[in-house]
Amino acid sequence: MEIETARLQLRHFSLKDFDYLFRLYSDAEVMRYLLPRTREQTQTSLNKHIQQWQQHNFGMWAVIHKETRKMIGRCGLSFLENTPEVELGYVFDKSYWNMGIGTEASQATLKFGFGEVKLDRIVAIAHPENIASVRVIQKLGMKYEKDASYYGHDVVYYAISRTEWQPDDSLYILKS
Repeated sequence: MEIETARLQLRHFSLKDFDYLFRLYSDAEVMRYLLPRTREQTQTSLNKHIQQWQQHNFGMWAVIHKETRKMIGRCGLSFLENTPEVELGYVFDKSYWNMGIGTEASQATLKFGFGEVKLDRIVAIAHPENIASVRVIQKLGMKYEKDASYYGHDVVYYAISRTEWQPDDSLYILKS
């Protein structure tokens, strides 16, 4: 399954995506709030991204910039650490920051989560000092609920329910 937005193609990961994902995950600036990953950790993450789709019918997408045909990051849904809650997550190449790419990919992900997967609620977390990520979460209409601790870090915790979410019918084209 793939999704297309105005500027992006969201597709399932394949094992061939390892080299790009490792470049992204080993960039200290990109991973500043997530911790850079080794080759082994990247392989584990890639395998998890692939398995998540097989087991739950949702997961992380590889995000491709349609104009350049380059993978520029990842965005999607996964289970929040040690909870049954579904979390929106994303990481993008720093050369694509401050262009609205994170918001565009995340809006399509919420639409997929609520419209196709029929989730009742989606959460997102961010380091409080990661202002850009917090702004993306707020632009999506997610509401601050609490300060929390996940993945060994203090974070701000936001959520949105299917009834609160405002769908935009022009958001994406779903392709099987």
